[in-house]
Amino acid sequence: MAETRKPVGKSEANNAADTTTETASVAAPAAKTEVKETEAAKPAAEKKKPGRKPGAKKPGRKPAAEKKETAAKTTTTRKTAVKETVHVQFSGKAYTTEDLVKIAKDVWKYDLKKKVGDFKEVELYVKPEESVVYYVINGEEKGQFNI
Repeated sequence: MAETRKPVGKSEANNAADTTTETASVAAPAAKTEVKETEAAKPAAEKKKPGRKPGAKKPGRKPAAEKKETAAKTTTTRKTAVKETVHVQFSGKAYTTEDLVKIAKDVWKYDLKKKVGDFKEVELYVKPEESVVYYVINGEEKGQFNI
């Protein structure tokens, strides 16, 4: 059967307001007893399991924050891995950066008689009007070669 609802009048709204004030005044003493109950419940919750320290994490699990950092690192790696190629063309000649680095490694190995494994970094300065490349290898060995 269908339920009928009565419209809320002013007298019922006042009664509802009176009941909320009454519950607020009654709730204060009840809060004190709840504190006593939670203190009594604490010793049962603090039972220690043998072999584990309180607050210790299970082995083999990583916190969620570390997983997010790992994901952030992989995305930054993808952004920095940009394929770039520079072509230098002049006087009918054409060189790429790979070609110039290869020539610098050959100079390091054959002309300077150094080990290829010691070749860590190189800075190249190309002067096409002179057909010369100036280099600085490992921040200390300076020189030039013709192209």
